[in-house]
This record gives sequence, structure tokens and C-alpha cells, in this order.
Amino acid sequence: MIAIYLAPFYLLLNAYFLFRILKWLETCHVHFKKKWIKVVLIMIYAFFVFSILTAFLLPQGTIRRVMKLISNYWLGVLMYLALTIMIADLIRLILIYLVKADQEKFRTPKVFRLVGSICLILILSTSLYGVYNARNIKTTSYHVMIHKKAGTHKKLKIVLLADLHLGYNIGSSQMKQMVTKVNKQNPDLIVIAGDIFDNEYDALDDPKQLIKIFRQLKSQYGVYAVYGNHDIDEKILAGFTFGSSQEKKVSDPRMDEFVKKAGMKLLRDESVCIDQSFYLYGRPDAEKAGRGINRRKTPRELVNGMDLKKPVIVLDHEPRQLEELNQAGVDLDLCGHTHDGQLFPGNITIHLFWKNPYGYHKVGNTHQIVTSGVGLFGPNMRVGTKAEIVVVNVDFR
Repeated sequence: MIAIYLAPFYLLLNAYFLFRILKWLETCHVHFKKKWIKVVLIMIYAFFVFSILTAFLLPQGTIRRVMKLISNYWLGVLMYLALTIMIADLIRLILIYLVKADQEKFRTPKVFRLVGSICLILILSTSLYGVYNARNIKTTSYHVMIHKKAGTHKKLKIVLLADLHLGYNIGSSQMKQMVTKVNKQNPDLIVIAGDIFDNEYDALDDPKQLIKIFRQLKSQYGVYAVYGNHDIDEKILAGFTFGSSQEKKVSDPRMDEFVKKAGMKLLRDESVCIDQSFYLYGRPDAEKAGRGINRRKTPRELVNGMDLKKPVIVLDHEPRQLEELNQAGVDLDLCGHTHDGQLFPGNITIHLFWKNPYGYHKVGNTHQIVTSGVGLFGPNMRVGTKAEIVVVNVDFR
């Protein structure tokens, strides 16, 4: 319902942006004043505006995939179009009403043309950088010390992955790059902290090829994963979900089969004791627990039956309950979900919603690491954040 209520605002906002763009183009060249050219420009702009709805309504197939990609790029461009125009308008209002600047000087076509050109350069350069940056996977390293013995292990190298969001935005090419970077680290253990999929299994570009790529991941103790809030079969329009709030959302059975064939061990509110030396516990998502789980265990409940003299590592999609995990005796909490805000200024505002939206945080004896993730959701860009794999070097003392 939120998407429906916001639709008029979305249309009005775009109508205003289009009006400003046409006015700027008129100052650039006399041809843009011609009616038929304006009609063509309006039709092109309308195509992008309605690409989100068009992609949502189309049946599965090549055309839908193309429209989904177009709409996801459009969302990113629109964000910086809105931000740039609003800042330009705010500066104009400040000059008029606060500074009391001479309106005759800065309201000339020459000034309007110059300001519009600067805005266009900013929008295009930021968007192009965001597209490139989203596909350039970085490696981030952390070092933590756990004051417990882990059998004969003195060290453990964990590669943390999260938020792959396999679908229209992320496919085989990005996963090949990811696997290469992971294997280069020669990890002891690989963990995936949820959002392997982007809601629609049919959005995968080549499931068989993706399975082959994932099976190339190499580590001494294998690959373990948990599901996130997007690892479910759910319709999404511009980031908003559709369906009854009472309806239990679960993964597409094909997702479960994919994970199994890809060589991942899916943990559903359960633990494994690896090499009889340390525990790895995989929690279901806090918001959408998934198939067969009505209520996920509390931090106290999940450590029941464990020998807390051994290290306890928890894999959880969302970075929640760190204080409770510390009280329960958990040593390391590995998370994703936040994307570190993904797009500026989201990487700033994200701090209003999460105690630890990205990176390292410690409460008591519990270390928490939150990754910005490999993939992305919605806008097909990253600005002010990075796509990453995380290497966690653990020392046991």
C-alpha cells in the first residue's frame, strides 16, 4: 500500500524534474523549443519513469530482464537527479531570500545554462562511477582475538560474504570475480550471511553456470550459509513488497535446491561443531524466519548444550542483539544486510537506524563484523560504499 500511496508523489516529482530539464534545454539551443522535439523528450523521459511498473507487470522473459535492468539503473540516476536539482533550487532560494542577491545577474539564460550543465555533469559522473564501483569487488580485512582455546587451532581465517542478491543486477560475471578473490585468500572457512537471492529465482541469469561457479569456492571446512530477508519468494516493486502481511513468506524450493547443489551447507537455527574445536551457529532472519521456523531461538537458547569453553561464532543476516549475544557467551557475530547504505547519502543516514551499520564493533567479549556485501539491491550502483569480501583473521589465546 505504501508504494501505491507514494505513486502520485513520484509522478509529481518527475513532472517537476522534466519541467526543469526542458527549461534548461531551451537555453542550450533554439531547436529544443520546437513542439515535436519536446514531445519526443517527454516520451523518452516517461519511458524511464514507468520502466519500474512496466518491468513489474511483464511476464518472465528477456524483455522483462532488460526492463528490470533499465529500471534499476534509472532508480540510481533518479536519486542523484533529485538530489542535484533540489540542492540547486535550495541554493537559488538562499540567494534570493537570504543573501538578497541581484536576481537580474543570476537569472540570465547564460547562468541557467551553466548551472544546468554543471548539474548534468555531476549526475552523469556520479551515476557512471556508481555503476563501475558496484562491480569492483574489494577485499577488507579484520583481526580479532578470542580468549578461548579452539582445539589445536591457534588461528582461523574466515571469509565472510553477504548480500549477493543474485538476480537481475548480479549474475555470473560478478560471482566469478568474487570466487577468484575468495580463493586467493586460501580461507579455512567461508560463510555467507544471507540474501543469496534477490527474491525471484527466475531472475537468475544462468542457474547451472552459477552453481558451477559456487562449487569452485575452496576452503578447509567448507561453505556455510544462512538465509536473509530477500531469500524468499516475494513480489517487489521499487523496493516495496506485495502480499498479505499475515502470509508467511518462505524461500522458493528451487532456491533451497540451488544452495544444496552449489555446495553450501544451509544452517536453519542450528549449529555445527567444526573439527571439534569451535561452534558455528546459523540464525534465521529476524524479520522473515523462513520455511519450517515459526520463532527463531534467542541468544540464550542458541547456546544451550554448547561447551562455552570453546569459541562460538554466530552467522546472522541482520546485526541485531549484540548485547544479548555477549551475555549468552557468543564470541564472534558475523552479519550483513545494511549494505553500508549502498548509495550516498545512505552511508550517512544508515547510522540513524543501526548501532553498527558497517565494520567492526565490540560489546564485552563479543566481536561483531558487518559487511557491506558483494551485491546490491534496487539501484544498480554503489556510491560512497564498496562491494566487498571480508577476511576475518581470528587468533585464539
